[in-house]
Amino acid sequence: MAKNKTKLPLHYQPVGFLLSWAGGALAGLAFRKVWTVVRHEEHAPDPLDPDRGWGEILLAAAVQGAIFAVARSVVDRTRAKAVARSTGSWPQPHAAKQHATKQH
Repeated sequence: MAKNKTKLPLHYQPVGFLLSWAGGALAGLAFRKVWTVVRHEEHAPDPLDPDRGWGEILLAAAVQGAIFAVARSVVDRTRAKAVARSTGSWPQPHAAKQHATKQH
């Protein structure tokens, strides 16, 4: 999946950074809450902890990855809609997306 985006004005970059940072922070909080409910532990296992098994390590990684993927999608979509509203142009034009799809 190629990421062809139009060049946005410079003042959108700090907004994008702040949205991404906030999304990552919220995803981290959500993961900690979910992990506490699922395993009744405050912290997820460290992959290098020799006292933890593969199942527990992979479960934590899968849950964390899913939460971060959803958070990133929410942030990206929200940012794209905001840019489209303020500039009248979607950040990733359909033509570029179709071009990338044809190459695969």
